[in-house]
Amino acid sequence: MAAIFDGMLRHARELLAVRSPLDAELIVSEILGSWWGQRAVDGDVEEVVGEALVAHSGRVGSPAALALLTGVTCLGTRGQAARAERAALELMDLGVARPIWSDRVGMVEPRECYVSRDVYGDQESVICVFEYPRGDGGASDRHALVVLVDRARPGVVGTRLPGERPPACGTLRDAWVSSRIDRLLDHCRNEAATNPLMRFEEVEPRDARALLQRCLDHTNETPDATVDDSFGSYHAFVRHRVRALPTGGRVPQPAVHGADRRADLAVRFLASDEAGGLSDTAAASRCVDRIIDYGCTHDFGRPLRVSPVKCEMFLLDWLPRKVLLSQAEQEAVPHVLAAWVRWAGHRTGLPDAAIRATLDAVWDATAKFPDAYRDPSSFGLDRDIVDRLLPDGDLEALPRRAFAMPFLSGRHRVSGRHGTIDLSVLDPSDPADRRILLELEHPGAPEEHLEAHERLAERLWQGDPPQLWETAQALLDVGYERHEVMHRLIAVMDRSGHDPRAFRASLHVLRHEPPPG
Repeated sequence: MAAIFDGMLRHARELLAVRSPLDAELIVSEILGSWWGQRAVDGDVEEVVGEALVAHSGRVGSPAALALLTGVTCLGTRGQAARAERAALELMDLGVARPIWSDRVGMVEPRECYVSRDVYGDQESVICVFEYPRGDGGASDRHALVVLVDRARPGVVGTRLPGERPPACGTLRDAWVSSRIDRLLDHCRNEAATNPLMRFEEVEPRDARALLQRCLDHTNETPDATVDDSFGSYHAFVRHRVRALPTGGRVPQPAVHGADRRADLAVRFLASDEAGGLSDTAAASRCVDRIIDYGCTHDFGRPLRVSPVKCEMFLLDWLPRKVLLSQAEQEAVPHVLAAWVRWAGHRTGLPDAAIRATLDAVWDATAKFPDAYRDPSSFGLDRDIVDRLLPDGDLEALPRRAFAMPFLSGRHRVSGRHGTIDLSVLDPSDPADRRILLELEHPGAPEEHLEAHERLAERLWQGDPPQLWETAQALLDVGYERHEVMHRLIAVMDRSGHDPRAFRASLHVLRHEPPPG
């Protein structure tokens, strides 16, 4: 680790050559972003790596180390900043030279904020203008932070409790800094004036902070968040600038769509003129339930929002992964989605040009849907087994549940209380039947061993946490046998106890272990 930190300090020598605090902050942010998005085995990566870098810099004690500590005092996490400030003061007491920009670093004041967005609500660019005020009439280093908020591809949506409000935000997909503020704003205004699908408006800085803070938190908490490659370099800078904005703003919350509200939306749609041409009412009803569910649980509680990107993701990504459709539903869903686009688009005031563009995307995706959606029966799986493994219709769960409970057919003659067992009548979703299946798979195993397999089977059945099945697949890919994979997962589960964070971290380590020799 020391060699890595020495490399970062060599990078930090650039801080001694710059005069602008803005340039210094961007360099420090790039250094701090070296590990953003990674996971630590023990504790938070910012604590494990970031605070260790601070300690190493304090020990080195060079001018570059002091410059880095000065920047971390401004841009680091609260723990990093406190440690960096103490280390920097100690170095200054020893006479280490301070960087020329040290008195102004982080001393920004927010000015105006703007939002450039598309009418669909897929993406928006939040533009926040800052400057370093100077009393001597010199340059103010006025600059704009531009943050791209992606609401169409939120990444992995965390599990929420029933009735819990979904996050009214999105993922911070990218960020950059511009000093050509007038040119940037003129471009946004011209685009909104000439493109009927774009909007541009000024917003209150406190509302910009509320939005960006919510989205930043969501991005940080989302494993493997979908961000551009350069985002990590700006992460610390964005975090600091968001803190510099005034507090007290609010993010508009979507309506909470409980079961009654979802049912009401479905009924209203099915009774509308737009749905009048749908021939199979029963299949249409089931399909619209899927559309509403997707909008509520995977689009931040916005079932009525329609866009080309959202419809393509629903039809070509989410449905093929997540939902077990009947043949009638497979044939109906593109037509139901098109009718929903017309109905929801008119209800939300979407321009006619935007509705037409969305319908074009639906029909383009419809041509690809038969290839994207593969019924499990096409892979030779018995439909009865599929139905038993997927009582909830969660198609994405099929491979991990089949891995956890692979023996679901045939008859087994066993001694003792079971006699002859017909596996086809056992329900793997029922804990009692699942226990019988595990006993048959592990004849004569001690109670403690069976209980461990029960706990693992339940976690795999529920997909809790998602990293569990990802790790199992990684181990299978490098050559481990199924039962050995199960035992390795049980060992990690037992070591982690009831600490979900430690469990996920240990799975990450296990996933990257070398293959068997």
